[in-house]
Amino acid sequence: MSAVIIGIEGTMLLAQEAAQLRRPFCAGVILFSRNYSSPAQLKRLCATIRAQHPDAIICVDQEGGRVQRFREGFTALPAMGALGRCFDRRPLLACELAEAVGVIIAYELRQFSIDFSFTPVLDLHDPVSEVIGDRALHANPAVVVTLADALRRGLGNVGMIAVGKHYPGHGRVVGDSHHVLPQDPRSTDEREPDLYPFIRQIESGIEALMPAHIVFPQRDHRPASFSPVHIKELRARGFDGAIISDDLDMAGALGIADPAERIQAALDAGADVTLMCNDFSAIRQALTRNYFHRDPAASARRLANLRGRPFDAAALKPAYRAAQEKLQAHAAQLL
Repeated sequence: MSAVIIGIEGTMLLAQEAAQLRRPFCAGVILFSRNYSSPAQLKRLCATIRAQHPDAIICVDQEGGRVQRFREGFTALPAMGALGRCFDRRPLLACELAEAVGVIIAYELRQFSIDFSFTPVLDLHDPVSEVIGDRALHANPAVVVTLADALRRGLGNVGMIAVGKHYPGHGRVVGDSHHVLPQDPRSTDEREPDLYPFIRQIESGIEALMPAHIVFPQRDHRPASFSPVHIKELRARGFDGAIISDDLDMAGALGIADPAERIQAALDAGADVTLMCNDFSAIRQALTRNYFHRDPAASARRLANLRGRPFDAAALKPAYRAAQEKLQAHAAQLL
């Protein structure tokens, strides 16, 4: 049963990485800028991954703005905060542009057999969080929901699922979980605005969510990514999609020293699959171990739903071109 999506070192699959992909607990690969040099190279890399693991999940952070892993040969995507600023002036246009961005993300990635991007960010914009910043759509929870709905509509029109992050909200929390373990001392009632976008996206059927490496001590002493309390709350709210841990190499996850124990702790909390992105020694170590899911059948079903739908590039190309033209025509609205 798949337990971890791994990062790889470069633009070609190494022999040891090919062997890792064949291990039973490897769910797939997350790609980064270090794995990309050109569209032709990316096509070869993804084909090589699929040759080693036909059912591999291949994913990437292609949000737009400063978090866009593939640039040369891809459309330059605006930061999500630019869509929010556009919404303040021209809300209908902002929704159209958000949908266009979704179409572009999905079309450009599906050409390479990449299943999904980790998007949308559902955190609220607040200057206190530099790591989120303009990755957030807006400070108003209702606007975040409206724009996320439009972005998801664009993704779905091209057969791609959405992954909302970072539950239960990172935007108003000081500290970057890449480097520290942040804490949010607020009560659940005080955090209700942060929760609102996630609740609404659950109600509208979002396919996957990513918990944050943040401690909310009013609810649990463990980070949300390792917290049965937070994940049970998600399920109690009716969420039956996949729960994907954030990168277990991040400082916010290193309270558990052993990488395999980190993976198992996230699975024990209720995650369906985990990420290990950048610590290649830890990845090698982790893939020598066995893992257990709380509900293997449910996790297998949820992971199967993450994979990209059948992709007909020719049939979808007019919608893709129209989305590109709309984004280009209104570029001034996104400054």
